[in-house]
Amino acid sequence: MALNNHNRRKFVTGMTRRIAQLRAQAELSLDFAIETMFQERMEAYLRVEEGLLEVDRMLVVVEADVEGICEVNAAQRLESRLEFIEDRFEEFESEIRQRPRRRRRKINLFNFFKAATGGGGDPMEPAGEVRSAIQAFEILDIAFGSSLPVVTRAFRERAKKLHPDNRQGDRSTEPELRKIIEAYQYLKTEYFGTGGEASASRPF
Repeated sequence: MALNNHNRRKFVTGMTRRIAQLRAQAELSLDFAIETMFQERMEAYLRVEEGLLEVDRMLVVVEADVEGICEVNAAQRLESRLEFIEDRFEEFESEIRQRPRRRRRKINLFNFFKAATGGGGDPMEPAGEVRSAIQAFEILDIAFGSSLPVVTRAFRERAKKLHPDNRQGDRSTEPELRKIIEAYQYLKTEYFGTGGEASASRPF
């Protein structure tokens, strides 16, 4: 049975909205996983990251098919596929969000590695080695003023390569890893702030 124009528009609008919402939620969940899972269990983080990236790839496929839907049966099948993707996302989201509730005290990524390598001092004290956004962008090797998604992507790629769990326990890259962790945190909190947008008032 063919969809009439009114129902087809409603279907396309609804599916497009759900896809956009799920994609945004997946990105937020991946950011949250970096803050909570990455420092404790690299293997678990990598599994979740790959799962969320697969969710995004499946969304791309569904999104490409939405506009071509003209039949009721085809619409139902595509919606079922989206529901499956939503269920997969919920599995990863559940794994990510359960982890912080077991933590007694949150320590940031830089100070975690500082404590692990005998940096001394109170592990909750900020290190303060990154003094400006210009310096932070240079450490991450990306153009000054790059967007938060670009910053986050650059951090993820380099941190995974340098993490000891990904190097058969080799800890020789930890000084560089600590630098990029602090640079990422500096940009996220001092340059972009909680809103995720850079401002003219942010420190340079």
